[in-house]
Amino acid sequence: MDDSISVSDALLAFAFMGDLSMGQPPTHSRRVAWLARRIAQDLGLEAGIGEEAEQVALLRWAGCTANASDVAGVIADDVQGRRAMLALRPQEMQVIVAPEDLAQQAPHIAAVHCEVASLIVSALGLSPSINIAMDFLFEKWNGSGVPGRLAGNEIPLPVLIVHLAGDCELLAREHGLPQAAALIAQRAEVVYPRAFAELACASLQAWLQELDAAPLPIPLAQSRKVPLSLLADAIDLKLPWLTGFSRACANTAGELAARLQLPQEEQALVRRSALLHSLGRVAIPNKVWNREGPLSSSDWEQVRLGPYWTARLANLVPALKNEAEMASYAYERLDGSGYFRAASGAATGSALCILPVANCWIALQSPRPWRAPMQPEEARAHMEKQMALGRFDAAVVAALDGRSAALAAPSKTTHSVQLSAREREVLQRISKGESNKEAARQLGLSPATVRTHLESVFRKLECNSRAAATLKASLMGLL
Repeated sequence: MDDSISVSDALLAFAFMGDLSMGQPPTHSRRVAWLARRIAQDLGLEAGIGEEAEQVALLRWAGCTANASDVAGVIADDVQGRRAMLALRPQEMQVIVAPEDLAQQAPHIAAVHCEVASLIVSALGLSPSINIAMDFLFEKWNGSGVPGRLAGNEIPLPVLIVHLAGDCELLAREHGLPQAAALIAQRAEVVYPRAFAELACASLQAWLQELDAAPLPIPLAQSRKVPLSLLADAIDLKLPWLTGFSRACANTAGELAARLQLPQEEQALVRRSALLHSLGRVAIPNKVWNREGPLSSSDWEQVRLGPYWTARLANLVPALKNEAEMASYAYERLDGSGYFRAASGAATGSALCILPVANCWIALQSPRPWRAPMQPEEARAHMEKQMALGRFDAAVVAALDGRSAALAAPSKTTHSVQLSAREREVLQRISKGESNKEAARQLGLSPATVRTHLESVFRKLECNSRAAATLKASLMGLL
């Protein structure tokens, strides 16, 4: 069954995911991409630099889900806090650690982001120069960036261009043109060269007027395909306990569609939609998802917007229009008690009834911060109760017979990397967010032994972080 997507559409989807993660409007990165090309053109640079800057602009926030947990450990809201950071309003970030702790954590947080973004670039098969740019996304012209290894012309030129383009788009929107120009001037010789800042201050109004009248940029057409599961895996990095969730839902939904004998094209649509169904979750701060007690009314208002944001993908990536639309029904219920539409009865349609069942079935048998996982019998009883209340389609629930939560069996590895059985066990624990001590307790090992196995895993996968190891292992079929 075809679960692929073109590289061009993947670039747009990752840009959308990144914008939601950073608290930005869903067209922010595409507007930055347009500005980056225009800046490169007005600087008299060769066309290839402009193309590279455009791709960097679309993918620079691709690592945002990977470090969301780390970010949430230092600021109260990993989404709106990052929005405040980009808008140069540090007083709105709600830092929850001491300043020295924030400074100490910043290099690690940036490194995780860059490592995962670089992995995504590799999986997309883009130019090695884009990989290099991803490694230095947070460097600054004066050497004060993170990790602070580069300065001046050592920094890849597309990165400097995108820094400026990002400031032009965001600061003008947040502060207005005069203040944006003043802030850009202040950042000259700090974030980017003075010549860049002077060009922007002189051209900002004209650029933005032209951008507002132009269609959103679309990356150069690339017929090459990549798995849609790449995007699903990146989405699931938002919360460690989501690891593998989207794939498991896709496997379940696809099998249910087959059992119900839907046409082949509808089976494929159901499965692909399941891979996307958690996309809108990235727009909601981790503090909401990790709440151990009942959600507040304010929390629920945010949660209900999750599938709305998933639906918005349909307007921005036409190739995924049908998938995004179906994915946004994942939390609807037949009696109208779901969200975000509160759709009921015939409004949901037969194919649309599958994903809500698959999603709930897998979620019930998965651990969550607010509860332990249900056993299959308990989960089945819950599903049947919901069916009796008129919330789930009876035929879809009946098709669950004989199924368990062990639905996302690892595929055969397509890479030369081989992990031992114990290394896989350790990786599976760590990928779910467990500490070395927690994994050791669950596996009956010492923390030192777990650390040794984990170091071996990282060495074999050529990764330095849990998030990168999780993503790479998922793509290789090792998880």
